[in-house]
Amino acid sequence: MLTLHTAPLLRTAPGGPPSEAAAVAVRADRVIAVGPLVQLSEEYADARVRRWPGTLGPGRVHDAPLPPAPTPRERIHALLRLGVTAVLAEHVADPVLRAAVDRSDLLVLDTSVPPTLAPGGRADLAVFADDGTCLVTVLAGRLVHRRA
Repeated sequence: MLTLHTAPLLRTAPGGPPSEAAAVAVRADRVIAVGPLVQLSEEYADARVRRWPGTLGPGRVHDAPLPPAPTPRERIHALLRLGVTAVLAEHVADPVLRAAVDRSDLLVLDTSVPPTLAPGGRADLAVFADDGTCLVTVLAGRLVHRRA
């Protein structure tokens, strides 16, 4: 299914300049376009449109040990609530934790790489409120966290 994700502000890279009235077009697990909402709405007229409050951008890379929690699943969910879409391999070396990470579709990186939203890239994105709180996390095109 094709989805347009849009918010009042969009950043294609962390700390990059925000664009207004922009959107990200996602098909399956890939970004297929980034651009003005009006243009993408016309080009992909049959797309489902998800309008989010806040600032839409790439998900965060977590470069520290995972938060403590009773189960590996809960440790991963704690990351998703922060807008994390990638973790460093060194922090998920435990086989049980790594299996949970693999099931979740979190991206596992050998080194920290600044995430971007670009056509052809994996659809890992997040929406943040003005205070930095994560409102939405999308992993490989799937909505995996939404703040109530």
